[in-house]
Amino acid sequence: MGWASGYIEKLRMGETVSFRPRGNSMSGKIESGQLCTVMPVDTSTLKVGDIVLCKVSGSEYLHLIKAIQGPRFQIGNNRGRINGWISAGGIFGKCVRVET
Repeated sequence: MGWASGYIEKLRMGETVSFRPRGNSMSGKIESGQLCTVMPVDTSTLKVGDIVLCKVSGSEYLHLIKAIQGPRFQIGNNRGRINGWISAGGIFGKCVRVET
């Protein structure tokens, strides 16, 4: 279980969730402690630049889609780090609002 497990379960049940992630990897788009609202998403509507709640190699992230290649999504932060490639099954929701 990771920091986002409870939120992921709610998203899987069709609920929208809000939380305040900590860390600086998304600075410039999400500052540490800002309130983020994440909704369930149809992954076929996602595009490069969307912020998603996802799991890459067992770790949970609220990070950016950096590239899309067929059925795969490349995930990374806003500081240049790439987490890796995942399938649509590793994406649980899309960030639709960031507020203080």
